[in-house]
Amino acid sequence: MKYLKILFVIGLIAMSACSKTGDHDHSEHDATTEENPNQALYDQVMDVHDEVMPRMDDLMKLKRELQEKIANTPDMVVEKKLQLEKMISNLDSASTAMMNWMHEFNPLPDSVDQEKAREYLESEMERIRKVKSLITETIDKAKEEAAEN
Repeated sequence: MKYLKILFVIGLIAMSACSKTGDHDHSEHDATTEENPNQALYDQVMDVHDEVMPRMDDLMKLKRELQEKIANTPDMVVEKKLQLEKMISNLDSASTAMMNWMHEFNPLPDSVDQEKAREYLESEMERIRKVKSLITETIDKAKEEAAEN
């Protein structure tokens, strides 16, 4: 249980850091877009990230709700309990996918090779879109589970 609390606190700290660094003004990049042709693609990747990152709070809230539902229902049918535990696991997986993407995201500078930098950003766009889809679907399913009595 202590491990889960520590992991939760670390997740909150990471989300807080991302929300602070994620507040960037895209107008600053207009001038550099001409110098750096990959800047627009980088901005698009970050826009998807910035759209999904606030949903991490929803993941944690839903996880707590489902855990409380299990804890507060001692006579819960075993199949229902297993279903809720699976949903909690799915919420954890979605959260981990986002954290992994953030830790692994390391775009190449265009000065090295603009083509490789562009290819990297395109692959990262695909990855962050998959993370977004996973988080959205998992939250939607968990909300349905949490709403059921």
